[in-house]
Amino acid sequence: MSSICAKRTLGNSPRTPTRVNYLFPILACLLWGANTIVTKLASGSVGPIDIGFFRWLVAAVVLLPFALPRLRENLPTVRANLGRFLVLGCLGGVMYQCLAYYAAHFTSATNMGVIQALIPLIALALSRVFMGHPVRGTSILGAVISTVGVVAVVSQGDLARLAAQGLNRGDAIMLIGALAFAAYNVLMQRWKIPLSVLESLFLQATAASLILLPVQLLIGTGVNNLTAVGCIGFAAVCASILAPLTWMTGLSRLGAARVSGFFNLVPIVTAALAVLLLGESLSGWVLVGGVLAVSGVVFAEYSARRAVALLNNGTVGR
Repeated sequence: MSSICAKRTLGNSPRTPTRVNYLFPILACLLWGANTIVTKLASGSVGPIDIGFFRWLVAAVVLLPFALPRLRENLPTVRANLGRFLVLGCLGGVMYQCLAYYAAHFTSATNMGVIQALIPLIALALSRVFMGHPVRGTSILGAVISTVGVVAVVSQGDLARLAAQGLNRGDAIMLIGALAFAAYNVLMQRWKIPLSVLESLFLQATAASLILLPVQLLIGTGVNNLTAVGCIGFAAVCASILAPLTWMTGLSRLGAARVSGFFNLVPIVTAALAVLLLGESLSGWVLVGGVLAVSGVVFAEYSARRAVALLNNGTVGR
């Protein structure tokens, strides 16, 4: 990684991040993985548009008293970036989340997992094209290793079956969702809006709610049972507040290209929780794939830290 890449990834001061910064994207992955389990448990109780709208509406209401005092002090910045928050809310809160729910109706979880695993590679490509980030070969290799691990998990080693299924309507929908989430990560890093993570999340949740409101009024079916209420509550607090807060904190401290790689851990977390909470069997492919996925993330991160350390020592970019 060149000096330019390191400086842009970590901000104005090219310093090596402390280990605690890694906890933020890891915690986000744990929460999103748990949310997948909760969603499976509540399958059939709440529709895609309903959970998409109400989770962000509840999140915005919960965040309002904490964000409002700060927003009043930063009104000029908020007004100047309203369009950007609408874009971020659309990409991360509407497109990725809702498209994933809809994709599940038309494709298998195997295909969804494989396409989801492409997000880090898409983010690397977008960072290269739109932000001019040079991409090190070690970063690409780490992403490939991690992606192979996730493919092994979701396919259970049956690559022929995976290839034979081809690209159906659900695959196309999920691919658009993956592209949206990768673009969200890159734009968060590129724009670097000078507001706190709390303020940013509130504005994104509000934007997502406003975008989904007319759709909810037109085709939403409502919330009719306690299971749906519990699913929405978990999605709102854990998946829509705590997970994005920790994820965006990781983005601000580590950079989009590096944090996106951690997203490959979400299918691994989901598989582990399914074994513990749903009693699903743990196959050898899950173990092997899990090791590969984690190893790819660690390898890419180690390479990035080494590049920054060399930069700090004055041995890179001369």
